Amino acid sequence: MTELASDTAMVLAAGLGKRMRPLTLSQPKPMIRVAGKPLLDHALDRLADAGIARAVVNVHYLADAIQAHVKNRTRPAVIFSDERAQLMETGGGMVKAQALLPDPFFSVNSDNIWLDGPSSAFRDLSILWDARRMDALLLLVPHTGARNFAGKGDFHMDGRGRLIRRRRGRIAPFIFTGIQLVAKRLLRDPPEGPFSTNVLWDRAIEEGRLYGAVFTGQWFEVGNPQAVRLTEAALAGA
Repeated sequence: MTELASDTAMVLAAGLGKRMRPLTLSQPKPMIRVAGKPLLDHALDRLADAGIARAVVNVHYLADAIQAHVKNRTRPAVIFSDERAQLMETGGGMVKAQALLPDPFFSVNSDNIWLDGPSSAFRDLSILWDARRMDALLLLVPHTGARNFAGKGDFHMDGRGRLIRRRRGRIAPFIFTGIQLVAKRLLRDPPEGPFSTNVLWDRAIEEGRLYGAVFTGQWFEVGNPQAVRLTEAALAGA
């Protein structure tokens, strides 16, 4: 059995959840229940199932509710990166938390749900990881494996797994699932203040160091209240 490339994952849970209103007027987005379980627990349970020991969870909006919910959790053990003073966005959040993270580390968005294929998403990434060539390895899903997604896609991938952005006027075949394996090299020389991970990915693309792995399971984008209902119906059928 393939050993995981890291024992730690960062769970991005600090967003304001504006697209999820009115559900997020009184609760943070990671605490919204889908099929009887908060989104955050869906992510943490997948980490535990894969054997990941530590989760670094960043918090900002209604942070106390998230901290209280997971305070007694041991699988994985949860530590927090506190962004209450300033929301750092995805890239800035990783940079702020980097002292808590090993090299490499997994990163997971807290607003997606996925059903693994023959092996776990984290094991699939670990099998393909090559620190000599990669700054980040993104788990991607084709349009046929993406539920509740209506966009044009995010990336094209060449025969060696290297990624480039969707070309203008084209549909890109692959969608980012929110799950990735990250080398701390990606975080070097960051912009000051809040910024998106896209800034770091663009540099990695220019250097030929952003790679993708195709996910063989089912992935659900849970970004708005309608998607909650659709995902619950699909999970009930599964």
